[in-house]
Amino acid sequence: MIIGADRERVIKNIKKAANARDFTAKVEVGDPVMSLKDRAELVNNFWKGQKSFSGKVNNDIGHIFFNALTKILTSSTEFRGLNLLKNLPKGGAIVTANHFNQIDSLPIKRLADKTHHKLSIVIEDTNLKLPGILSYLMTYVGTIPLIKSTSYIANKFPKHLHDALENNNWVLIFPEQEMWWNYRKPRKLRRGAYYFAAEQNVPIVSTFIEIQPLPKLEKDHPDFYQTKYIVHVLPTIYPDVSLNAHDNSKQMMEKDYQKKVAAYEQIYGKKLNYDFTPWDIAGWRNKANLPK
Repeated sequence: MIIGADRERVIKNIKKAANARDFTAKVEVGDPVMSLKDRAELVNNFWKGQKSFSGKVNNDIGHIFFNALTKILTSSTEFRGLNLLKNLPKGGAIVTANHFNQIDSLPIKRLADKTHHKLSIVIEDTNLKLPGILSYLMTYVGTIPLIKSTSYIANKFPKHLHDALENNNWVLIFPEQEMWWNYRKPRKLRRGAYYFAAEQNVPIVSTFIEIQPLPKLEKDHPDFYQTKYIVHVLPTIYPDVSLNAHDNSKQMMEKDYQKKVAAYEQIYGKKLNYDFTPWDIAGWRNKANLPK
């Protein structure tokens, strides 16, 4: 399923960012652009709406729809390494994964379901303004919006995160931050997810999602094959109680990055190299159209 227009332009943006080693570059086109003030108002209204009667009703409806969507769209998804979760302590955890699709939370939702956990998803605030059904899902499936504001990150966000973890939820955070569509390689990570894991004293459930092209073309685009996902569960990362949150986060982030790189190299049989090649985009058929 292809969501979003102008995939060739997006691939051109990914190529430029990868070659510049700008791993958190925004590469999608047409994303909402908002001022910090408007973002804060948007998120404040989101939390107010969650407490209202209509918000609670829509949350029930949203979760029903989300569960059905997960079962349908992840029916071919495979899972490897589930045995690594057998000894995971009871309670909440932060899940990390590579970010390559607007609905790449669905395989992680399926994984959480397998372990009898509810899933909360940290999203960028502007995702609440996405068009159509995406906006509804972003609002009513247990999301925690994040504003890139020091005040919000230091005060309000940790409280919402704590509430989800206290309810034994898994909380999905994409430490690569921006989505790079169908990009196979693990990117350099940002420290936030690991700082919050250390601060809340919860483990990191590390995953890496393999993207494999299928022999069927996408119905709405002749240049791309359909894809399937294989979720690889990696060894769990725990905070070191002897370290403060800052040092812990740096250590946990580096461990997670190395695990994801090792998984990538083993899965695809390639040494990680960030110089862009057409193969980096899973399912891209017209390799001759590589943007210049």
